[in-house]
Amino acid sequence: MVPKVVFGRGAFNQICDIISPVRNGIAPFIFLVDDVFKNNTSFIEDRIPLSYTDEIIYVSTVEEPKTSQVDEIVSKIRNDYQYVPSGIIGIGGGSILDLSKAVAIMLTNPGSAADYQGWDLVKNKAVFHVGIPTISGTGAEVSRTTVLTGPERKLGINSDFTPFDQVVLDPELIKDVPKDQWFYTGMDCYIHCIESLDGTYLNAFSQSYGEKALDLCKEIFLENNLSKEEVDAKLMMASWHGGMSIAYSQVGIAHAMSYGLAYVLGTKHGIGNCIVFDKLEKYYPEGVAVFKKMKEFHNISLPTGVCANVTEDQLDVMTKVALSLEPLWENALGYNWKSKINADMLKELYRSL
Repeated sequence: MVPKVVFGRGAFNQICDIISPVRNGIAPFIFLVDDVFKNNTSFIEDRIPLSYTDEIIYVSTVEEPKTSQVDEIVSKIRNDYQYVPSGIIGIGGGSILDLSKAVAIMLTNPGSAADYQGWDLVKNKAVFHVGIPTISGTGAEVSRTTVLTGPERKLGINSDFTPFDQVVLDPELIKDVPKDQWFYTGMDCYIHCIESLDGTYLNAFSQSYGEKALDLCKEIFLENNLSKEEVDAKLMMASWHGGMSIAYSQVGIAHAMSYGLAYVLGTKHGIGNCIVFDKLEKYYPEGVAVFKKMKEFHNISLPTGVCANVTEDQLDVMTKVALSLEPLWENALGYNWKSKINADMLKELYRSL
């Protein structure tokens, strides 16, 4: 679990007080910041207290985070600095938070980030790392995974060393998220809840977080009696609770299939989950029905014909990537999941998107 968290409007302004005690001499803090803020310095950059050789690195999130991107950032830091950094501070959405966790891990572990895609492969503790979300829903701020697209598949680095050492939850930082992105990322949280609560891995710990996150999602996305400030604060907590629910159980079919979409077509995680989940009535009838209500309530139109032009070879790769995520299928369909889904059935689902 994340051992330390600060919550509240304006909490970002405490970042200096939060990280100063763990500074290791002149070893730098490296701030990985979503480049959407590059031209809005007053919002993020001007409030970051740089000392000694601290550095801000702006990172593009046009594409889903890749193992090669992690390796490049780690190589740059190692080449530019004599000392291992005092810490990595990630400021952005799920992509930046996942990149930050992965960079922190790879600074103390040999090889490529691709070597650690899977469960419990990391041997050495990561450098101190802080997560500061500027969009809410992914649960990346609290999860024990960092989801990356590698040379062979899209899969997380799942380990006890992955979670942040400190998280700063400041609802002010998510106030200007564009509506479509707000919805897609918020639905990532909603889908986390449905897949966790409907799964065979469910336990009382996971259930308590998942139920609370689901209640918050319904309040946020199906009611119209909250102020913008209340919505931002509640969505930030829904994301946290949804991420905690997944940390102690697992996701399911929508996530497995969206990993395949992302690997082959580069579809972003939030919208990819929505595109897939919209077609999963057979597996999550009640959850999909409520999702469609939320979509209608906020006048959201999802892309159609996403797989209209994919080749058979691409379908094969999508299917292979999705089916390789065995814990997700076992959570969704049970121990004998292989008797309930196969490549041909999955291809039909992909063709329907």
